[in-house]
Amino acid sequence: MPIPGQIDPVPVPRAATRREDGRVDLVGLGKPAIAAALIEAGLEPKQAKLRAKQIWHQIYNRGATDFAAMSDIAKPQRAWLAERFLIGRPEVVVQQVSTDGTRKWLLKTADGHDFEMVFIPDADRGTLCVSSQVGCTLNCRFCHTGTMRLVRNLEAGEIVGQVMLARDALGEWPSQPEGRMLSNIVMMGMGEPLYNFENVRDALKIVMDGDGLGLSRRRITLSTSGVVPMMGRAGDEIGVNLAVSLHAVTKAVRDEIVPLNRKYGIEELLAACAAYPGANNARRITFEYVMLKDKNDSDEDARELVRLIRKYKLPAKVNLIPFNPWPGAPYECSDEERVRRFSEIVFEAGISAPVRRPRGRDIMAACGQLKSAAEKKSRAELDRIAEEKQAALA
Repeated sequence: MPIPGQIDPVPVPRAATRREDGRVDLVGLGKPAIAAALIEAGLEPKQAKLRAKQIWHQIYNRGATDFAAMSDIAKPQRAWLAERFLIGRPEVVVQQVSTDGTRKWLLKTADGHDFEMVFIPDADRGTLCVSSQVGCTLNCRFCHTGTMRLVRNLEAGEIVGQVMLARDALGEWPSQPEGRMLSNIVMMGMGEPLYNFENVRDALKIVMDGDGLGLSRRRITLSTSGVVPMMGRAGDEIGVNLAVSLHAVTKAVRDEIVPLNRKYGIEELLAACAAYPGANNARRITFEYVMLKDKNDSDEDARELVRLIRKYKLPAKVNLIPFNPWPGAPYECSDEERVRRFSEIVFEAGISAPVRRPRGRDIMAACGQLKSAAEKKSRAELDRIAEEKQAALA
């Protein structure tokens, strides 16, 4: 099995998105990039700078999707803008709502690729789980997304577009810092964010901009399976909370379930966590730990987890995640008593180890279950063809 390195596995450069009609999508562009696009389209620099500021406010603060709604821009120029630019959103293919209120969207890119995002409402907050890639390259064995091939990285506009689409659905425009349902973002959807670093960084800068979407970096968490060479850069250039998909405490088990471990081992990963910029007791590093029956859930595993956290003096919290099943999964979830005992051992050592309550399981929206419907249909079709061929040969 090939193990990906630190280089972007989709190295094809992509400029600002141009559609078939030649228009440029402005979503995902910062103010300087919007101004540059306006200058390229023919506006003189001073006017372009002013218009970029107005357009930015309309897109990211007011939630405008049409230049006609931009009342602070003269009508003739609104028409001129509409001929050359657009304010895009990912296309919604299917929206599902779980019995527990979790929402899952199957989305489509402008070039026809499917990906998913999930919104998880709670009494005191709402968390949007955002995807960074179409598919994934890491092949983590417990994760449904990992059974997909990697199609391509999502662009900055497609990442920001997920947040904006959720705001549309929740009716949360204009953007405001308090009293909104969408209060937190986790980069824990499809893909490995640190293998799409530049686009994730640029998108999150827009999300955190106080003049735009205005979400505090304290309310954003980026999850990585352990792309060690990019972790320090993420802390320096993005500065959001870090979550690490650990899932095992021995080389043999982590090599099996998180193959990236064969490239960047546990000790190297934890050293990078210890060096993560900004990590402290107020901003702890979260370790995600999926509970797999008879695989990583013993008392010895719990004690080794405590030992490793203490060895590297990590300000840490451990999220214990009951395994979320999916068709063909090679693992089972640890039973409730085993999860409880594991949690107790870690808690007794003075480390927070809450058990995450599964959300959205009935619509395949829970942790590790995301996989586009199009991919599932394609795989099912291939299986059917294979069965027909076997029957014909019998």
